[in-house]
Amino acid sequence: MKKLVLLLGSIVLLTALAACGGGADGSTEEANGDNRVLRAGSTAQSYPNGYEEDGKLVGYDVEVLEKVAENLGYEVEWVTTDFSGLMGQLETGRIDTVANFVAVTEERSEAYHFSVPYAYAGATIVTHEDNDFTDLEQFKGRTVSGVLGSNNIKNLEEFDPEIETRTYETRDGAMNDAINNRVDGYVNSRSALIAEIELGDLPLKFVGDPFVYEDISFPFQQNEEGEALRDEFNEEIENLREDGTLREISEKYFAGEDISVQE
Repeated sequence: MKKLVLLLGSIVLLTALAACGGGADGSTEEANGDNRVLRAGSTAQSYPNGYEEDGKLVGYDVEVLEKVAENLGYEVEWVTTDFSGLMGQLETGRIDTVANFVAVTEERSEAYHFSVPYAYAGATIVTHEDNDFTDLEQFKGRTVSGVLGSNNIKNLEEFDPEIETRTYETRDGAMNDAINNRVDGYVNSRSALIAEIELGDLPLKFVGDPFVYEDISFPFQQNEEGEALRDEFNEEIENLREDGTLREISEKYFAGEDISVQE
């Protein structure tokens, strides 16, 4: 009889523990199912898209994602590392999406489900204001810095193979070498450069017009869960565009410029 009582008690305990456990896919949910967790990635070093301020992660991409997540009933769990690491974690399912100004490309579209765009970016080059560059043609045979794994570097190499590129783990490294004339130019999105130059009163100037324009979207895994999450995001992004929220967030971070619409 005692053995039977102990056996029944063990079964009850195991059942209770199983009910409190997380999902098989590693996602975190409260036992009552009311609180869903969205694991999102950011470099936390990309001003003004995602960066740390007073110990808190802020920025345009961060705020847009958190607003979407809030409206959809998700609690955001942030994961920070370098850009290539973020995309690797997305591929393996360790995070659900990346909020780091990810440009939509044909190659990436084969690997991920992408949301509708929440921003549009024009890639361009800046140089030290004392330099005499006035045209992109002048960068042939010269060195331009950019972030490792970013699409800006790839687009620049396709735009003009005669321009030498040098990659860095962070934007700060790439930009500082341009400021200190260790490279001839620095490539990034026009909107990000406007914000960076204004924030730091940097001695940089734009050279020519953007050489390519791209859609900026949230990527998700190419599976049923990723597709469902993308569909949820699509509807909410359009809602935020229609009610003016995207524009307000953009103007807050990009010196009054609305990057949520195409130029």
